[in-house]
Amino acid sequence: MKIKIGTRKSKLALVQTDMVIQAIKSKYPDCETEIVHISTKGDKQLDKPLTAFGGKGAFVTEIEEALKNKVIDIAVHSAKDLPITIAEGLAISAVLKRGDYRDVLVTRKGTELKNSSDFIVGTGSLRRRGNMKRLYPAVGFADIRGNVDTRLKKLENGLYDGVILAAAGLERAGLYEPERFDYQPFNYTEFLPAPCQGIIAVESRQNDSLVPLLESINDKNTFYAFQTERFIIQRLGGDCSVPLGAYSFIEGENMTVAVSKDGGKIKAATAEISERLTLAEELISCL
Repeated sequence: MKIKIGTRKSKLALVQTDMVIQAIKSKYPDCETEIVHISTKGDKQLDKPLTAFGGKGAFVTEIEEALKNKVIDIAVHSAKDLPITIAEGLAISAVLKRGDYRDVLVTRKGTELKNSSDFIVGTGSLRRRGNMKRLYPAVGFADIRGNVDTRLKKLENGLYDGVILAAAGLERAGLYEPERFDYQPFNYTEFLPAPCQGIIAVESRQNDSLVPLLESINDKNTFYAFQTERFIIQRLGGDCSVPLGAYSFIEGENMTVAVSKDGGKIKAATAEISERLTLAEELISCL
């Protein structure tokens, strides 16, 4: 059996695709895989913010078209990049165990974070801006685009005093470099991440013969979190134009869910796993 896997061409995307391949081979050692590189609108349009040309779908649409047209058999995504609704006839059939969910402020070595308009943070995310403004009301912001490597180079070249990046992306791409940069990770109680941040999602055609194979690599607890945070996105319309934060995690038989909107106060509570969507609904009603 050979599986064609569609993915973006960035270093991080390829690392995450390899993680999916290793998960598949751990269950099906004889399975062959082929990586198919797909350029998306989000990869090509680097001179504009995502909200100007399609939001999160900018990183997914072309890959989903290849999946629907059977150019590829499955697709690998950063789950936080998925649009509110995925394409008709497709489904997320597996997620890997969640990585570090946190956002991280990265600064040049020895640079002190100052609550001042002179301290410029590079981020195009309204959610990240809202969180930073709540913690450091005076800091300034400037838009930034490009992959993780590109953003770090711009930081190193002095275009920004700090940039905010996903911890999971830094770790997976091997870009934690303490000799060059300082890192300040944010706990969810003070700085909520994007919904599904740190989750790798595997998309397939619905009812495809590969679905049982993908279900064998699915991490159940991460899938519960994925499902819950996707529910919050769909209820609140969390595309790139809405500064929505959400995070959920399981301890024993319970799930804790946290949500915020517009960079405002974080609402969090805990309930039994079976009540996770009801809990999310109750938190949403309190925003």
